This record gives sequence, C-alpha cells and structure tokens, in this order.
Amino acid sequence: MDDQTPKSHDEAARDILRGNDRGGFTVPTAGLYPYQWNWDSVFAAMGFATFDRDRAWRELETLFEAQWPDGMVPHIVFRADEPSYFPGPSVWQADKGPLPSSGISQPPVAATVIARLAAQDPDRAARLFDPLDRWHRWWHAARDPDGTGVIAITHPWESGRDNLPDWDRPGDAVDVSGVGTYTRRDTSLVDTDQRPKKKDYDRYLALVQFGVDRGWDYARIAAETPFFVADPGITAILLRAERDLRALAEAFGRDPVPIDARIARLEAGHERLWNPDAGAYVSRNMRTGERAPWATSASFLPLFAGVTARKAELLGTLDRFSRSVRYLVPSFDPDSELFDPLRYWRGPAWAIVNWMIADGLRQCGEDAWAARIRSDTAKLIGESGFAEYFGPLGAEPCGGGSFSWTAAIWLAWGLGTINEGTV
Repeated sequence: MDDQTPKSHDEAARDILRGNDRGGFTVPTAGLYPYQWNWDSVFAAMGFATFDRDRAWRELETLFEAQWPDGMVPHIVFRADEPSYFPGPSVWQADKGPLPSSGISQPPVAATVIARLAAQDPDRAARLFDPLDRWHRWWHAARDPDGTGVIAITHPWESGRDNLPDWDRPGDAVDVSGVGTYTRRDTSLVDTDQRPKKKDYDRYLALVQFGVDRGWDYARIAAETPFFVADPGITAILLRAERDLRALAEAFGRDPVPIDARIARLEAGHERLWNPDAGAYVSRNMRTGERAPWATSASFLPLFAGVTARKAELLGTLDRFSRSVRYLVPSFDPDSELFDPLRYWRGPAWAIVNWMIADGLRQCGEDAWAARIRSDTAKLIGESGFAEYFGPLGAEPCGGGSFSWTAAIWLAWGLGTINEGTV
C-alpha cells in the first residue's frame, strides 16, 4: 500500500482515462485490450462524466457508431489493425456492421449510464434513445427467441464473465476438433495463472468459427448452437436497462408500452433461474435445462434490476460469501472446490460488478451491505492500484493494469471520499 492521498488517486484515475483515450473511444488498457470494448466503454463514460461530460457522451456515441442494422452492438469494435491482439477481425469475419467488429454483444449497461447523464444533457440522450431501443429489442429476439423471459448467451465472452465455471459443463458440448493451432497474446502480457486455460480458449475459438460458418445469422445461431446458456447477469442487467430506458421514454414523450411488455417478461422469467439449493439466481443450460449448482457475483444482480422477491435468501448467500473472503464480492462461490481467487472470473473481485451489486442493495434498503461493498472496493484499489480485477483474499492486483473501468468506478462512485486513512 502506498501513502497517496485520496486526491492523488482521483488524479491518477483521471490520468488513466486520458491515457487510454484513443481519440473518441477508450481502450480498457494498453497492450492487453487495444480496441474499444462494449461495456468497458460504457463504464469509462461514467468516469469521464465526473470531469468531462462532452468526452463521456462521445464515448457512448462512438460505441453506437458500430451498431449493426439488426440492432446488435458488438462487444469489440476493431477501429485499427492491432496485430498484438488475438483473435482479431480476420478471425471474426463479422462484416455486417458499419465498422469491423466481433459478432457477439456484451452486457447492455448503456441505458443505465445514459439515464444517469440524461438530466444535464437531454438532447444527446434523446439521440441515443432509438439505438438503445433497437439494441434491447435485439437481445429479446436473438437471445430469447421463445419468449421465456431469460436471456441466453451464445459465447462465454458475451456474458462479460468469460471463464466462469458456469460455462464449463455447457462448453463440453462444443466441438473443438477444427480449431487448429493458434498463438494467444494475452498470456504474454499477464500471468497465465490469472487467465483462462487453453481448454477454455479452444472453446472460445470454436464458437467464433461456429458464428462465422453461419454468417453471424442470429436466428440460425440460436437454433443450432450447442452453447445456449441463460445468464442471470445479462438477464438482470437488461431488465435494469429496460427500466432506465422506460424512464427515458417518459422524459422524451416516447411510447413506453413495448418496453413495459419486455419488462414484464423479464420480471417473470427470473424465477426460471432460481436455484433454492444454491440460495441464488444461477445460469441455466437451455439445451439441457440444467441449472448451475452454485452462486456467483451475478446472482445478486437481480437486486440491481429491482427483483427483490428473493432478497432474504440472497442476503444469506452474500453473508456466507463475506465469511469466506476478506473483500467482497468474489465472482464465484468461495466455498466451491472450483473457486480460484486469482484466475479471471473464477473467483476475483471486480469493481464494476461491485458497483452494480451495491447499487441494487442500496435501492432495496440494504444500506449497510452497500456500504460494505463500496468500502471493500475502495480498499482494493487503494491497496493495489487500478488493476483489472483483484484477489478477494489478499487484494492481489490481477490482469491488466491502469484499467479504464476500475478508474471510472473510483471516480463515479466517489471512492476517494471514504476510508481516507487507507486509500
């Protein structure tokens, strides 16, 4: 731990966002992630909004410049050829949008952030209303074609929580025989113990090839893919985003009825993901019906979406998590034998997820738990810097450094105002 003051952390966070700015869009961190990532970019806008609102809006606008005609907003926008990154645009072969991109999406947090900024910049928010609405409609059509009220992913990367143990069993159905040889770039920049294993990466690339072979036709992919897994994270984030989009519709005099129908469907669908044995909302393999047997950090996101029917059980699970780790919230159940405190999404804590969970707890009146998570996040960053993610046992900095979304959460959450003796 260093002896910097909260003010110096504030300035360091601003410097990270400025340093990762590539002229209207922000990379998550130099080297490891050299392009514009979807939800990284939206969280970066939250950080920029604390000191440069025009730059915040530009971040959001550049993201939607890559929206496909069918409404999908891709998870990576390849704005330049960066041979340091794999798999790049030549692997994805996704040419349906106005800019080179990947063929999948990422958690739709944009409406929630835009709703936060809209009061002071209503004209810019209004211009993004239709793109947001088209993206939300795409999620329902492409990832819940049967109207079940739960949103599935067709690739682990689409969840934003890439190598979560939830994807292991569904991933067994993915044929990797045609993947061939390849050279990863991430493990040359980050300790291999903190990154997905080769088995995971083989599946990632096989699913990319699956999409390429079907011309990134979302209807064919949903019908034919062996990997179609309902995700409590995406489902809850989309429900919250729909509520925020509805608030924007009211503000701009737009028809809220179609949004209301989507909200109702998602509200009802949440029960399909409840696992009483885990005391949590869990992922569900939509090909087999199997529910995951454990809780994850995403299990608490229904509170972020305003789903509170299971609040008491969720608080019990959160309390159990808190007794097994020093810092909340681990990305995976710390009492599971599969828990790995340093390997990507198999255990580490992430500032962005902490912010969403704490926001949900605050909304439902659990201020003490929200304050605990906010404080833990401040301690993690204060002790270990602006890392991509953190070990929940010893606050180890993991993944990339000088990370945009960690810096953004520090600023947007005002973490420099708490635990001043520590951070």
